[in-house]
Amino acid sequence: MDKVRVGVIGIGNMGSYHAKYIDNGEIYGAKLTAVCDINPNRLKWAKKNLSEDVALFDSIEALFESKCVDGVIIATPHYDHPPIAIEAFEHGLHVLIEKPAGVYTRQVREMNEVAESTDRVFGIMYNQRTNPIYRKVRDLVKTGELGDIKRTIWIITSWYRPQSYYDSGGWRATWAGEGGGVLLNQDPHQLDLWQWMVGMPKRVRAFCYFGKYHDIEVEDDVMAYVEYENGATGLFVTSTGEAPGTNRFEISADRGKLVVEDNKLTFWRLRVPERQFNAEWKGGFGEPECWECDIPIEGKETGHRGITQNWIDAILKGDTLLAPGTDGIKGLEISNAMHLSSWIDNWVDIPVDEDAFYNELKKRIETSTFKKKKQDITMDVDDTF
Repeated sequence: MDKVRVGVIGIGNMGSYHAKYIDNGEIYGAKLTAVCDINPNRLKWAKKNLSEDVALFDSIEALFESKCVDGVIIATPHYDHPPIAIEAFEHGLHVLIEKPAGVYTRQVREMNEVAESTDRVFGIMYNQRTNPIYRKVRDLVKTGELGDIKRTIWIITSWYRPQSYYDSGGWRATWAGEGGGVLLNQDPHQLDLWQWMVGMPKRVRAFCYFGKYHDIEVEDDVMAYVEYENGATGLFVTSTGEAPGTNRFEISADRGKLVVEDNKLTFWRLRVPERQFNAEWKGGFGEPECWECDIPIEGKETGHRGITQNWIDAILKGDTLLAPGTDGIKGLEISNAMHLSSWIDNWVDIPVDEDAFYNELKKRIETSTFKKKKQDITMDVDDTF
């Protein structure tokens, strides 16, 4: 195989974006051969905006039976990601799913088990893993440059969304349609990067505020506290109701402090590790000598195209995936724990009790009385990045 025939399932905001850059020949070794959507207006868009030889399907069954694709990108609403991926694997296809991996870990775990039972390449669209700043942070942590981590803090409130965003789709910001709010739609990137850089926490205490700033039934403001196995702690703050917002990630560790903000990485490096200084210093007041270091960053962020190209290269050349699909459960585990903690008003251990979470989610779906009017608003292609 010298070309991977790619189909895009779900050609809304993100799916149409993926379809266009593949169809434009921007992914070496890939050819867009099909798109699929149950919305006839989306198929009309595809007929007008994509190449004439791209096949159009209004059902995934027809797409799979056509045998005109070798792999699919799944860009449907969240609940549909695992079942469609499972069906694609059963048809012998490679799979790249949009974030999040799903809504609840029990469903995603089943998808992962099916994926691991095949020889197909399974990726997830964690495009921010291509950011060289976060890659450098991970490198500094994994190589021991920071020493033992004491605390992590991520304030990510730069996800501002007006009410019209939520009104643009009937499925948005509902328990039945989306399965959550800012934690499920905007924050999968940060939750993934958080665990990718510093590891998974062992337990969570979260406070989710539902419809605090918008007329929605899901969370649009969250504060969560986590604990790690080594005694370190973490704080995660997020919202879609603050403007201007903040995106600041900070790690406090034995050898200093690392801060990512405004597309810059700064390392306040201690000449003597804090624990060593604490044990040896006899002068009363005092603290370790500290150097402010600008960390050199190499490479550039390749974003969605980078993840797609990596997925294609893994299929054609056996390259290692930067974002394996099976990793999608990790960030979801954290968000499930945050939701469950807020719902039961208590600490939640990780791994999360999957049945407890699913039962609480079902309660909210079954008892929802939330109604909203859908407005016909055209969204920017960037709206779910």
